[in-house]
Amino acid sequence: MSQVVRAEMVASVHSVLVTVDEPVDEGATLVILESMKMEIPVLSEVRGTIAEIAVSVGDVVQEGDVIAVIAVVAS
Repeated sequence: MSQVVRAEMVASVHSVLVTVDEPVDEGATLVILESMKMEIPVLSEVRGTIAEIAVSVGDVVQEGDVIAVIAVVAS
């Protein structure tokens, strides 16, 4: 099972804090977006392993764009 993490607003990618195959806990910061001079952390809502990072620093994302895919660890 996997969870797709999507952008909630139009923003630019300020930093990417995780890599593919990296384990993450629920609440971990994956990416920091920047919009109107504000930094917005994108958090994992599940515990798992990063399967895909779909953005790079400097990219502009639209609302609904895929940021990352997390392979969910069964509880």
